[in-house]
Amino acid sequence: MTVRAFFQTPPPDVAIEIDHAHVGAARLEWRSGQAVIAAHAHEALPPGLVVPSLSVLNLTDVPAVATVVARVLAQLGQKTSRVALVVPDTVAKVSLLRLEKVPVKAADLREIVRWQVRKTAPFPIEQAVLSISPGAAAVDGSHELLVSLARADVIQQYEQACRMAGAHAGLVDIASFSVINAIVAAPARPTGDWLLVHITGTYLTLAVMREQALLFFRHRGEEAEGTLADLVHQTAMYYEDRLHGSGFGRVLIAGGARLPGGAESVRRGLEERLRVGVESVDPRPAATLVDRIGATPELLDLLAPLAGMLVRERRVA
Repeated sequence: MTVRAFFQTPPPDVAIEIDHAHVGAARLEWRSGQAVIAAHAHEALPPGLVVPSLSVLNLTDVPAVATVVARVLAQLGQKTSRVALVVPDTVAKVSLLRLEKVPVKAADLREIVRWQVRKTAPFPIEQAVLSISPGAAAVDGSHELLVSLARADVIQQYEQACRMAGAHAGLVDIASFSVINAIVAAPARPTGDWLLVHITGTYLTLAVMREQALLFFRHRGEEAEGTLADLVHQTAMYYEDRLHGSGFGRVLIAGGARLPGGAESVRRGLEERLRVGVESVDPRPAATLVDRIGATPELLDLLAPLAGMLVRERRVA
């Protein structure tokens, strides 16, 4: 153990997701080197209490959401004061930014990125929280960065709901990134190019990946026109024409249980369009379940972002 590791705060072992329709939580344990979801819980939210949005405040009644968060955390069986927080994709603008040279100092990089995204930000950059991560390696020697931008007061609402429930949210990430982390944490993680289709009650997200690097990210609200198959087809065409892709090795669906008829209702159509098998995201290879027998498709969809957030932090740590 290094001196740095000795003094480093361990990552939280509880993750909580606040979505438009529910609050979900999971507690992680390590048993013989295997990540295990030792407890999980969820509770439905009344309609209109959480309205995910990029441009306006999301929680119409923060104390009411906090009450639900507290009840859900209480069901995990152990009191916790620190959590990792998963929020809807639609609270953030995600973009890929290419720089010819990355500054050595993190502060200099942040200033350059803030200047670059200022032009397209949907709100004043001074009101934003910014996250910067390395992207895919470029053949020309340039550097691609994954940039997430959200309104600070929107994120603070979600954090406040946790704080009022007695838990500090020291880490925040969006749902689809957390699902991706669950996928790549599995021993048989995808290789080559692959596609994630993440379905929720208010938005649909498509992420094109190359190994563990993000190449393309797009989410569409429920009010947008076009079917799921149409959007996947458009994404596949962009991948082939603009990203010079040679075909997806795997296509994974998260949240498919929310669809009428489940994931099977769209699986065959996507397989015909993409000419590759389509499978549902299963977080159990990354973090197994104590109650494996009761793992319904709905439960696996609920746990995927929670497990991904928790195992991702352990991998980073």
